[in-house]
Amino acid sequence: MSGHSKWATIKRKKGATDAARGRLFTRLIKEITIAARDGGGNAEGNPRLRLAIQTAKDNNMPADNIKRAVQRGTGELPGVTYEEVTYEGYGPGGVAIILEAVTDNANRTVSEIRHVFSRNNGNMGQSGSVAWIFQRKGLILVPTNGQKKPLTEDDLMAIVLEAGADDLVVESDAFTVTTSPQAFDAVKKALEDAGIVLESASLQMVPQNTVKVTGREAEQLLKLMEAIEEHDDVQNVYANFDIDEKELASLNG
Repeated sequence: MSGHSKWATIKRKKGATDAARGRLFTRLIKEITIAARDGGGNAEGNPRLRLAIQTAKDNNMPADNIKRAVQRGTGELPGVTYEEVTYEGYGPGGVAIILEAVTDNANRTVSEIRHVFSRNNGNMGQSGSVAWIFQRKGLILVPTNGQKKPLTEDDLMAIVLEAGADDLVVESDAFTVTTSPQAFDAVKKALEDAGIVLESASLQMVPQNTVKVTGREAEQLLKLMEAIEEHDDVQNVYANFDIDEKELASLNG
């Protein structure tokens, strides 16, 4: 699997912990607010807002919280002025890392993120230093379990390719569907119309190549990724690492 799939797998396992700490809701509220601010409060005409609201609902966020986040974005309610920023850098083993943050103080955030990199054997880079390695893609995760009826690769392939998907990868407990940003909504809707249960659907930065890391470097890299994820301003973090499945399982207990 590529780097984004590795990290996505790790995050799936720790998702319940994030939710318990309230960090997931905080990130979702920020995303809804930014989406409403930049594209308006009508979800039907704002794809980013529509996806953010659906993700919030999928994670059981109360409707009132969603409504208030939209209203803060449109200016109907007072709120913090957020800025979207992207940072790039390298982790142990030369792994490329790109992260997206939302902050009300960019100077503070860049200083803190630089400290996270240096404290965990990484180096923060200049803008553009690793961005060329990544492409914006739609990623839809379809679990093999929990479907209304057994789902085969051929069945799923027929649905997603007809809707405009780029690729379908079979993993141990799920299928990963990759799309262009333009085809994302159509592919997601085609799956939902077919009665297929989705575990997640989002636009992500996908690496075009990966770097193999092992041993101490792999351990240090995962600690760096965790530390970046823990920062309150970080919304998303992506990397192009590849760690052997058995070693990954061992590192994650």
